[in-house]
Amino acid sequence: MKIIRGIYNLKHQFSRCALTMGNFDGIHLGHQSLITRLKQIAKELDLPTVVMIFEPQPLEFFLAEKAPARLTSFQEKYAYFKELGVDYLLCVPFNHTMADLPAEAFVEQWLIKQLQAQYIIIGDDFKFGKARAGSFELLANYAQQGCFQVENLPSFFVDGVRVSSSAVREALANDDFQLATRLLGRPYAIEGKVVHGNALARQLGFPTANIHLHRKNAALQGVYFVTVSDVEKHHHYHGIANIGQRPTINGKTTVLEVNLFDFSNDIYGHHLNVVFHEKLRNEKKFASLNELKQQIAQDVCIARQISAKF
Repeated sequence: MKIIRGIYNLKHQFSRCALTMGNFDGIHLGHQSLITRLKQIAKELDLPTVVMIFEPQPLEFFLAEKAPARLTSFQEKYAYFKELGVDYLLCVPFNHTMADLPAEAFVEQWLIKQLQAQYIIIGDDFKFGKARAGSFELLANYAQQGCFQVENLPSFFVDGVRVSSSAVREALANDDFQLATRLLGRPYAIEGKVVHGNALARQLGFPTANIHLHRKNAALQGVYFVTVSDVEKHHHYHGIANIGQRPTINGKTTVLEVNLFDFSNDIYGHHLNVVFHEKLRNEKKFASLNELKQQIAQDVCIARQISAKF
């Protein structure tokens, strides 16, 4: 899969395409079914598949810190789309120019002129253009003029639940990891590079791998039992993870810290895939570091009991 950053970097890499577009946050089963359909159409019409996404996601641009929690970082989306067999990932910067672009101009200048889309598939809730005025109905009007073909993929349901990014967020907020897994088609995970932290956890006797979240708001907050894979080394571990701002030390930034059981090697720079299975407790502010240390010891004890049954 090839990544294209911005519409003006297309450079005639393809003359026509089968296209879908959206946020694709979480790349859940609904998104996966859309990509499957896109690949089917592309094969029938002998076209490359193109997925257009926006960074930041539009609500992150408009609402900043008040935007809905983000399920997947850009890097995670890239990895999932590559695994799904997409040909091109077009990443469009979402800025004031994009926000003010009328829906008709988006269709005519971007979809028809620049991308030369021959077949467009969108989800049933996708809106685009200034004030979200663009919809399937607008695309259908252009299709009637012979500009391209368009398809509106119906909602995907699992056990009577409509699959959506919002539904995944709600399941995670309710600590319902089984439902989140059914909606995603896989357990919820966060992947990232291990970076240097403040070494406080090591001083407390529980060294952690610190991972950048690359999102304004995380979908999880608290302490969890996790399984962890080292992407490069293909090693697997059990452990506990904390996602939060570390109020005991008056932290201001949300971080992901993972303590791997029975492990003490140097893994700075490694990419870890952290899979969340069960919540142990909410994050809280302790009166002292000693109290925090005692609580972490209890967390590890409980997590090891879960690990033994896992």
